[in-house]
Amino acid sequence: MSDQETLFTPTRPYLARGIYEWICDNQLTPYLLVDATQPNTDVPLQFVKDGQIVLNTAPHAVHQLNMSNDAITFSARFGGVSKNIYIPLVALIGIYAKENGQGLFFDPTEYDGIQEHTPKEETNEPTPEIKKRPSLKIVE
Repeated sequence: MSDQETLFTPTRPYLARGIYEWICDNQLTPYLLVDATQPNTDVPLQFVKDGQIVLNTAPHAVHQLNMSNDAITFSARFGGVSKNIYIPLVALIGIYAKENGQGLFFDPTEYDGIQEHTPKEETNEPTPEIKKRPSLKIVE
């Protein structure tokens, strides 16, 4: 594999976390612009317009915010009803401050050709355990 073919992890999760922190450090309101049509995206559909939704992720507006390398998750209230939100990073279009619009919008092709990690569906079937035989080695 040549240097040009080296595969890197997407920059989106790292940049999103950095911009989020910058917005909060400056006492601004972080908004996420999300493509609600992406697979596995779980957002309140009644607020989706033209396939997109804007979500306020200020610390006082959300609970248990987690920005991992795969997805952004949190719970928030919409119309008085609590909802768990799941946003795969491929669905994140941008993150910006409500007050001044400063932030970052992402390259829509960044995830092209990258296999997405999708959450495993839970089943009631037990996972078979692979048992290894114990082995001992004499060290002198």
